[in-house]
Amino acid sequence: MSEYLFYLSGLVSYLVMVVGGLISVAFIVLLERSVLGYIQLRKGPNKVGFVGVLQSFSDAIKLFTKEQTIPSYSNVLPFYMAPVVGFFVVLVVWSLLPTLTMYINMSLGGLMFFCCTSVGVYSLMMSGWSSNSNYSMLGAIRGVAQTISYEVSMFVFFLCVVFFVMGYNLWLFGVYQDYSWSIFLSLPVFFCWLGSSLAETNRTPFDFAEGESELVSGFNVEYGSGGFALLFLAEYLSIIFMSYLMSFMFFGGLSSLFYLNFVGLMFSFIFIWIRGTMPRYRYDKLMGLAWKSYLPLSLMLVLWFYVIMSL
Repeated sequence: MSEYLFYLSGLVSYLVMVVGGLISVAFIVLLERSVLGYIQLRKGPNKVGFVGVLQSFSDAIKLFTKEQTIPSYSNVLPFYMAPVVGFFVVLVVWSLLPTLTMYINMSLGGLMFFCCTSVGVYSLMMSGWSSNSNYSMLGAIRGVAQTISYEVSMFVFFLCVVFFVMGYNLWLFGVYQDYSWSIFLSLPVFFCWLGSSLAETNRTPFDFAEGESELVSGFNVEYGSGGFALLFLAEYLSIIFMSYLMSFMFFGGLSSLFYLNFVGLMFSFIFIWIRGTMPRYRYDKLMGLAWKSYLPLSLMLVLWFYVIMSL
């Protein structure tokens, strides 16, 4: 009986966190639209509810109640399933986030994180290919090439931090940083990880899969109503997860949960701030940054951290 209660409490904890994550997406979207309004010297959402609080919720109701349209020449099953796959992959990734309840504690949580982010590329590829549209196909090709380019060096940067805690369990990042943050010892890794996180979540200046100026809307151009809403939720859930993962990796320490929440919110704001201030990168510049700068730097840094920890 106690074993069943243990699994039931873990399931309830996970569901509570998922619901909290979905609600946080609404407020992060509101924050983004308000901050972009200030940056671009215009009014943001401020009419629906108190200072626009209900705007994101009304948008969600509108999207999920609209008619689901499917293009005539699309591959129906992959077209319909791609947003669902992407959304559920992100929900699996959220289960890896360390919490005080510790309902899931994977000894190889870091590897599981990279497995899930790699599988997330298939959702992008399926949605772009199955739409049978030139713009969405180009967006999918660019997104896949971008992900392949960044995930190699991103994993090596992750290894640099792993050498500090000598394990892939994400909980260890909080345990070993109660007295000293790892950012003091790995500042170059932090900035490279921040750039890689922007590319991983398809955010400016690396939003090549969704380039409005070149691809109308990118890989999701044929999606509307619920399909677009699921892709939208998956993207912003990834942004929030990467923000909190950065706070655990470089500003960890589980002694103050409020502090970690503040740092995670700060990184979410940085994602928005970068979108409002930086132009989109050129595609050949992206490839050059990934293969000619990040990859050699990551290999040198992981060798350096390995030597330091060996001594």
